[in-house]
Amino acid sequence: LSAPSLVLQRCCERERLPKMVKYAREPENATKSCKAKGSDLRAHFKNTREAAFALKNMELVKAKKYLEDVIDHKRAIPFRRFCGGVGRTAQAKNENSNNGQARWPKKSAVFLLNLLKNAESNAEVKGLDVDTLAITHIQVNKAQQQRRRTYRAHGRINPYMSCPCHIELTLGEKGDSNVKAEAEEGSSRRLTKVQQARAIRSGAASRTVAATA
Repeated sequence: LSAPSLVLQRCCERERLPKMVKYAREPENATKSCKAKGSDLRAHFKNTREAAFALKNMELVKAKKYLEDVIDHKRAIPFRRFCGGVGRTAQAKNENSNNGQARWPKKSAVFLLNLLKNAESNAEVKGLDVDTLAITHIQVNKAQQQRRRTYRAHGRINPYMSCPCHIELTLGEKGDSNVKAEAEEGSSRRLTKVQQARAIRSGAASRTVAATA
């Protein structure tokens, strides 16, 4: 074969190979979890980040119902980080919002709902119990902005950029997530050096008191 035909053959072989998708965080027990991911989604990054943060550690059935209610304006997504210029609504109080700011990002909710359904289908293929699944990991990253232009006065042109995003999520059984949460809680309770010194001093004092008695 000539050089051009070899290059063409190698390109065809590369296209046939399945592309490996990387996740920011891998589940501890891969057999009892499932994943889903969407790249370059045409939904605002800030709205999608707030909606994903509201779903964190939520059960799958409750998360799907929550997003459906957001689309129908029955419940709202509280805005905690990207809350500049966001209006206030009484529905934010029901979602434990501190600032009363909330919105109903429909496109973000639709994308997240479709990803949850995709992950649910993956769980059914793996033979997992869908009723016991919860969102153990969800992450939203900025994607490359897409460029357009808008025409201004006096013959000027300004950029008109879009802010797409990448979304990835992992579903796991509630038992595993609870065990992991308890382990993380136990690790977070480690004493500082000052607390350890106080405990040692108090223990030594109690021993001396017992010895004198």
